[in-house]
Amino acid sequence: MIWALFGTLLGITIGLILDVNIPIAYIKYTAVIIIGILDSLFGAIKADLAHEKYNPTIFLTGLVSNIVLAAAITLLGEQLGLDLYIAVTVVFTLRIFSNLGIMRRAFIDGLTKKTR
Repeated sequence: MIWALFGTLLGITIGLILDVNIPIAYIKYTAVIIIGILDSLFGAIKADLAHEKYNPTIFLTGLVSNIVLAAAITLLGEQLGLDLYIAVTVVFTLRIFSNLGIMRRAFIDGLTKKTR
């Protein structure tokens, strides 16, 4: 799990250092892919903090499936003339906040157990 977090931080750092221009046609895809990656990362952190069984294979398959599904739904929306990328963004964002809430509770539980 630490490698996933390290890789994400490294990617963000490289992305901020390099001046990468994303064509307008790919902005929606880039947005849903980034949010899908964040969803997978927060899910992995949640699994680790909540003492669930973290499995790197589950993380990687979830990451790839999130990216593929998000891009596919965005493409379908473009073909139908609908902004389905908004639905993808909402769902992933809700999952991120849900995982964040579980992470917060697990962190607080861990702190209160240490003080007892």
